[in-house]
Amino acid sequence: MATFELDSEFVRKLAELLGETGLTEIEYAEGEKRIRLSRAAPAAALAPVAVAAAPVAAAAPVAAPVAAVPPAQHPGAVKSPMVGTAYLAPEPGASTFVKVGDTVKVGQTLLIIEAMKVMNPIKATKAGTVTQIQVGDAQPVEYGEVLLIIE
Repeated sequence: MATFELDSEFVRKLAELLGETGLTEIEYAEGEKRIRLSRAAPAAALAPVAVAAAPVAAAAPVAAPVAAVPPAQHPGAVKSPMVGTAYLAPEPGASTFVKVGDTVKVGQTLLIIEAMKVMNPIKATKAGTVTQIQVGDAQPVEYGEVLLIIE
């Protein structure tokens, strides 16, 4: 296995870029060399979501069995057909294509994945209600990763 020398100053600059832009992950590749930096989302940003989700689960016990299904195995899971960057809106500052609770039709654009500078619309393959959005705006996604759930 070949090793390469890690430029600590370059890593610091990437880390600063993460902080300045608010990104949670950044990846850089040059030839066979590849580096990925990631950081956890701030706990303060996650706390309100967890608090808001608890009363909904208590108020709707019928939904609990569906929530027990892992997103990847959910029959309404919309998975990424490619590696790229997910965008929830057509352009910065615009309204998102869909939000939790929206009813969607077959063929309706749910989000966009940018791959190799090409914007690829991801369309609904079934009609229903969006119950979960598993990715954030401008978040890197992998092939097969669950993007959202339609029930």
